[in-house]
Amino acid sequence: MTPEPAAGLLPRLLDRFRHLLRELGKFGVVGGLAFLLDFAVFNLLLSTGWLAATLVSTTVAATAAFLGNRYWTWRHRESASLAREYGLYFFFNAVGLGISLAVLWFSHDVLGGAWPEVFQTRLADNVSKMLVGNAIATVFRFWAYRRFVFTGPQVEAAQPAPAQASAR
Repeated sequence: MTPEPAAGLLPRLLDRFRHLLRELGKFGVVGGLAFLLDFAVFNLLLSTGWLAATLVSTTVAATAAFLGNRYWTWRHRESASLAREYGLYFFFNAVGLGISLAVLWFSHDVLGGAWPEVFQTRLADNVSKMLVGNAIATVFRFWAYRRFVFTGPQVEAAQPAPAQASAR
């Protein structure tokens, strides 16, 4: 038995995981837009205090992300209960927030206890929360949303009728 040529492996992998790649791409677009919305609303409301601005901006951005993911990223999955999906979505968002905060705590307080001049800086806090923490939380959220929130069976797209064979 001879091994498959490498050229045949990539197209097979792309065919096998095309749906997952599409979902990841859409999830990334929705998340990026939600991040920008969160940033804008937070900064607009910052004069009301950081806690109120955070609560409002996070809620607005998460709601927009839910709508984008429900009606675009996972529109091909049936929806059993919008209220159930919305509740689970916010629960997993809270877990994702906890992941980001845990990474920030570890960087700032644990590593910062040993090297405060490096890890107790604004740059280190932004890198740990916004880049590392959000990256880990995003992977978790994608998995959780796909596994627990948008769980309905895939809705088959209407297939075009096969073309009739022309008479010869």
